Amino acid sequence: MLIIPVKEGENIERALKKFKKKFDRTGVIKELRSRQQFTKPSVENRQQKLKAIYANKIRSEQE
Repeated sequence: MLIIPVKEGENIERALKKFKKKFDRTGVIKELRSRQQFTKPSVENRQQKLKAIYANKIRSEQE
């Protein structure tokens, strides 16, 4: 459960913005989307390895 303290006289849009930011950080939507379809552990591992290789390649190009 998310609790957003709202000060007296604070704009409601600002409180809504805080709520949205906190909600995004929890990762609920991301988890729901990932649970819609099952992916085998071997496929997940392969994707993680490819992502790591790609990130490493970009880092080495910047240096």
